[in-house]
Amino acid sequence: MHTWPNLLSSSPTGPGHPSHRMPEGPELHLASHFVNEACRELVFGGCVEKSPVSRNPEVPFESSAYHISALARGKELRLTLSPLPGAQPPRGPLALVFRFGMTGSFQLVPSDALPPHAHLRFYTAPPGPRLALCFVDIRRFGHWDLGGKWQPGRGPCVLLEYEQFRENVLRNLADKAFDRPICEALLDQRFFNGIGNYLRAEILYRLRIPPFEKARTVLEALQQRRPSPELTLSQKIRAKLQNPDLLELCHSVPKEVVQLGGKGYGPESTEEDFAAFRAWLRCYGTPGMSSLRDRHGRTIWFQGDPGPLAPKATVSCRGQVPQEEIQGSTEGF
Repeated sequence: MHTWPNLLSSSPTGPGHPSHRMPEGPELHLASHFVNEACRELVFGGCVEKSPVSRNPEVPFESSAYHISALARGKELRLTLSPLPGAQPPRGPLALVFRFGMTGSFQLVPSDALPPHAHLRFYTAPPGPRLALCFVDIRRFGHWDLGGKWQPGRGPCVLLEYEQFRENVLRNLADKAFDRPICEALLDQRFFNGIGNYLRAEILYRLRIPPFEKARTVLEALQQRRPSPELTLSQKIRAKLQNPDLLELCHSVPKEVVQLGGKGYGPESTEEDFAAFRAWLRCYGTPGMSSLRDRHGRTIWFQGDPGPLAPKATVSCRGQVPQEEIQGSTEGF
């Protein structure tokens, strides 16, 4: 029986492994790509099945024939179930919005070989081998909502809505979120929808910005940044590529992760599947870097001076992803 590869799944390597990362904007984007590619030619049918241990809502959807498509935005993914013409009972489409928490993923598997922790299942219709598209979530911090609306308060997607994202940040610098260190502000999904722990470390490291510098101090300078009117368009583009600012990196660094592709980070993945991502990392969990916990208990990796707002009582450590990266705060989900 043919089985589809998993593009995105939970960490196979356990605490302390430098490739461990929670799903951030790039992983949600890759997950939507996986669903669309894997399900494009499939027809699903019957009821949607929820595991009895999940506290998420039941999905009251039944159709003899429907398609599944996905769209990601920041740290959320919308799954749309669209009945085919003539499907019974007659009904309209249903959309669900997923947040992956720490370990959420989608897998397509034979229906008689469901993975552990498959908390929501969509089954293909006959004829042909019966498959199941599963939302798998080992730690059960993931969530889905019915209706298809993005979670209120989340800002524009750093990957797909760059201009709106940039405007939203610079227009709201008076918000008290920007009184906080830049490393903490970068996890605020009202403004940085899609940025998480490994991305914030990589972005700040590239710009040599101390993670505990005041966010407003860092970002106010960008309001004044204007290219010289004497430059040609190609010169302006070249200057931006050679000297990107923090908000530009919030867009381009996640794009780099998407372009790495691969199978993601699933239990069935091999070390080869992680090689490209490990090689790409410059700061997060890499040897020689320092780390401190922010006020939410999340660890920020950096090099050099931590900045004026660094916590006083936290000891810096080196070279190992700490346990709270596996078990800790949901800030930034």
